[in-house]
Amino acid sequence: MPNQHVVPNNGLWQVKRENAPRATKNFNTQKEAISYARDLAINQRSEVVIHGRDGKIRDKDSYGNDPCPTRDTKF
Repeated sequence: MPNQHVVPNNGLWQVKRENAPRATKNFNTQKEAISYARDLAINQRSEVVIHGRDGKIRDKDSYGNDPCPTRDTKF
């Protein structure tokens, strides 16, 4: 399944499926976008890729068949 990316866009935060031309949904805060992307990733057994305001990847969380499951508890 494609990964879900949380990316900044014109003052908003978007959840965007990897390689998709359009965003799945827009949010006012990054926290809201991460929560939504996490739910999608759990259902799709994929990964959430979180980008910072500069667009660079700052974190990843896997919810798929990862042989080394994440121990990240930040979100």
